[in-house]
Amino acid sequence: MSEFRALVLREADGKVSAQIERLPETALPDGEVIIDVEYSTLNYKDGLILKGLGRLVRKYPHVPGVDFAGRVSLSTTPEYKPGDAVLLTGWRVGELHWGGFAEKARVKASQLVRLPQGLMTKRAMAVGTAGFTAMLAVMALEEHGLKPGAGEVLVTGAAGGLGSVGVALLAKLGHAVVASTGRAETHDYLKALGAQGIIDRASLAQVPTRPLDSERWAGAIDAVGSTTLATVLTQLKYNASAAACGLAGGNDLPTTVLPFLLRGVNLLGIDSVMCPKPRREAAWARIVRDLPMDKLDAMTSVVPLSELPELASEILKGSTRGRVVVDTRA
Repeated sequence: MSEFRALVLREADGKVSAQIERLPETALPDGEVIIDVEYSTLNYKDGLILKGLGRLVRKYPHVPGVDFAGRVSLSTTPEYKPGDAVLLTGWRVGELHWGGFAEKARVKASQLVRLPQGLMTKRAMAVGTAGFTAMLAVMALEEHGLKPGAGEVLVTGAAGGLGSVGVALLAKLGHAVVASTGRAETHDYLKALGAQGIIDRASLAQVPTRPLDSERWAGAIDAVGSTTLATVLTQLKYNASAAACGLAGGNDLPTTVLPFLLRGVNLLGIDSVMCPKPRREAAWARIVRDLPMDKLDAMTSVVPLSELPELASEILKGSTRGRVVVDTRA
C-alpha cells in the first residue's frame, strides 16, 4: 500500500496540535484526481488553521494547506492524465477538505488549474493564494478605470505575501506605488520590488476623524481592513477604487457612506476562494505575463513541512516577509 508524508492536525481537549505522519493513500478524501504534491505555500488562512483559530476546520484529523502544485498521478476523468502539471488555490481545500501540506492530495478535477506555460510548480506556489489574490485585485482596479499615470496607488500590508506581489505587479504595470508598512527593516525590500514611496502604517491605522480627507490615492490594494481601510476610503481620489483583500487588522469597517456619495469611490471585494475557473485562468495568464519572476524569487523563502507550526505564529503576527514556499518532500 502506497504511503505519503503529511502534516496532520489533531484536536484534543480543545487544543490543536500538528505533527508529521505517514498515511496510507487510502486515507485521502474523495476526488477524481490524485496529485503528487511538489510544493505548497503558507498563507494567512493557513496560519489560522494551524493554530486552530476561527473554527475554519470542523473535522479532525485534518491535513491543512490551502494551495498546492504538482503532477497528476491518477485521474478518473479524461480532463487530466498522469504527468499533467496542475495547481490548486482556494475552493476551501485545506479548510473543509484535506489540503496541500502533504506529499499527496486528492481533489475534484473542477478545482484544478493547469500549470500555465512558463511557470514552474515552485514559482506557482511562490505566487499562491496571496499572489493570486493580488492579481485579482489589480484586475478589478483596472476594470474600474485605474490606469498608469493616474497618481499614487497604495498597497497596505505591503511587506506580507499579498502586498509584496501587489507592489511588484503594480510597479511592473507602470503605477506609482506607495507601500504601507510598520517595519522599517522592510523599506529597502519594498523599494527593490518597485515601491516609489513608503508610508508608516500607523498613519493609516487610526479611526478617521473626518468623513472625507484630502484626495491622494488613485487606487488601493488593502490587506488590512478595519480602520486602515476606513482611512483609505476617505483619501481616495474622485471615482477611484480600493480593492479589499484581507483583514489582518480586523474585520470591522468604521466608515461612513460619504466617500461613496460625494466622491463616487468604489469598494471592490476580492474573493479568491470561490473564484470561477475562467477568471482563475485569466489571472494566472496575467501573472505569467506581468509579474517579474526575478522579484518573485527575491521575495520567496523555502521551508520544509516541519517548520510550519512555528511559522504559523509568525504570519499571524505579521512578522513574515514576502512569500513562504513549502517543499512537501523536504
